[in-house]
Amino acid sequence: MHAPGAQALALAVPPRRGRVRAYLADRPVAMDWIVVAAAAFLAGPLFAEYALHGNWWRLALLAVQQAALLGRRRSPWAVLVVTVAIDAALLYQSPNSSVMSAAVFFALYAVAVSAPALVAFGASVLASVPASVYYAFVYTPRGPAVPENARYVGLVAAVSVLLMDVLAAGLGAWVRGTREHQAEIRAWAMRRAELASVQERNRIAREMHDVVAHSLTVMVALSDGAAKIAAKDPDRAQEVLGELSRTGRTALADMRRVLGVLREPASEASLAPAPGTESLQSLVAGFRTAGLPAVLTLTGAAPPADPAFQLAVYRIVQESLTNALRYGRGVSRVEVEVAREGSTVRVRIENDGAAADGARPRLGTGAGIAGMRERAALYGGTLRAGPRAGGGWVVETELLVDEQHWAEGDA
Repeated sequence: MHAPGAQALALAVPPRRGRVRAYLADRPVAMDWIVVAAAAFLAGPLFAEYALHGNWWRLALLAVQQAALLGRRRSPWAVLVVTVAIDAALLYQSPNSSVMSAAVFFALYAVAVSAPALVAFGASVLASVPASVYYAFVYTPRGPAVPENARYVGLVAAVSVLLMDVLAAGLGAWVRGTREHQAEIRAWAMRRAELASVQERNRIAREMHDVVAHSLTVMVALSDGAAKIAAKDPDRAQEVLGELSRTGRTALADMRRVLGVLREPASEASLAPAPGTESLQSLVAGFRTAGLPAVLTLTGAAPPADPAFQLAVYRIVQESLTNALRYGRGVSRVEVEVAREGSTVRVRIENDGAAADGARPRLGTGAGIAGMRERAALYGGTLRAGPRAGGGWVVETELLVDEQHWAEGDA
């Protein structure tokens, strides 16, 4: 009954994380320090080189570059500018150096997570310009065995820097896309759950209207009838009072069944079978006891075994008879016909009631008719409810049967 919302929420559950990932996801500050430690570890050769040669200002700049990564969540663009600027300063101050920090990669990843993919890739290209230009035009390798094609080595390094920056941005863009996709699934799931909740509330309200309106109408009619014939025919009055009691108990059972779905776990009453077409005989008999001259005719093959389909037919007949009992005047006959013709089930309820002056029968709020139309629409049918030629009222609809789905149930 709550399947649409439950399935949607199940789809919205994020992938299961391991203990380490779950721990770090709840502690972003700890994750930031891990990123700084990883970047510093990758820059270990540079730290060692600057310390051995006493280049303390370069060592300080390198330390500042790593520490700047702590602000990558709050200010990713500022962190990217700082890391790229420091990287360029360190490279251009050592024309023979071929080592650079990995801090730029972490900064590009942070930018790509927070910005659209096109912007992130553009930032990666711009961020690679200082280092690529350095390796392509400034870098001059030194040593006892410098190859003749050293210039091409610089070009390869320049292209490698560009590719690594683009790769870092691509990884961040992929993570961003995954998060956005999960957010969209959650939003979709919440909309589905809300829609399912609204539909369920409407269904319960429709069921409660049918149960309460029918039961109270019949009980009032039975009570009035018993009061009128109590003195003249006590035995008949006892029979009417018995029907009144049965109607009240049935109404209570229906209300428990309808409201039982709101309780967890489901009660036995909520699991009881809903009334279907097999209950139409007793339904019509109850209205006859209440004083409505109703006759039921069933023709054709049996309706499909779908409980929801049978409940729709039952409620349409019940609401129509309730309206006839409440608003009909001078009703001498009510004909209820349920006929299956191939892939359709036709339901027709008509009465000849009319006011003494020939006016139309008095109508209620129309909520019952609206509910019948909703039930008919669920099975591809349209419901017509209006005055009948020659006086009275008629309700008629044709419900479509899914032959393929219910072939086994009808066999």
